[in-house]
Amino acid sequence: MTSEPTPPGRPKYVLFDVDGTLIDAVSNQRRVWGTWAERHGLDPAEVYEVALRTRPLETFAQVAPDRDPQECLAALHELEDHDVRFGVYTAFAGASDLLNALPPGSWALVTSNYEHRVRGRFERTGLPLPDVIVDAAAVEEGKPSPVPYLRAAARLGTAPEDCLVIEDAPSGVRSGLHAGMNVWGVNTDTAVDGVHRHFPTLHEAIPHILAFAQQG
Repeated sequence: MTSEPTPPGRPKYVLFDVDGTLIDAVSNQRRVWGTWAERHGLDPAEVYEVALRTRPLETFAQVAPDRDPQECLAALHELEDHDVRFGVYTAFAGASDLLNALPPGSWALVTSNYEHRVRGRFERTGLPLPDVIVDAAAVEEGKPSPVPYLRAAARLGTAPEDCLVIEDAPSGVRSGLHAGMNVWGVNTDTAVDGVHRHFPTLHEAIPHILAFAQQG
């Protein structure tokens, strides 16, 4: 599927998801959820399968409906913060070169995680940080709502049609589409439903992302 055209002559902006798009955090997420599940006497594999499809509070409602969801969330946050401090993270190939090549102020991060963890992961992997980070605490509605990506566009002072969303997950893709933005998928073997373009790896998408950013 080809990308929808954007109006020429105006600055273009790139909005990146983080986990699964710029940073390979699959093993970290599996380890955190596995430890959480074991502490609650649950099967780690079953819990992780649910966590892949739902947000934490929805996961708790399915796998531990008799537990206090806020206590479950606090325990998960503790494990995630520990992992940020001591876990090993890997940036996807080309991520550093891509972010450093984009014009300053032309890109942002839009994540369902929290900013302090994103900063910790970027420091561990050596990736540069943008001026704009929209995290879970910045919005009342997370992905797949369009709110996170619309908030990023507003903070950048641009219109949705001048933004390119880079995502790997269905909920993030729907969020970008609902926001009226161009959405490209990366790091998946097959295209996520709805994406305007698909690249099996972030590295393959880099020249096309840079070309988009240079249109303005």
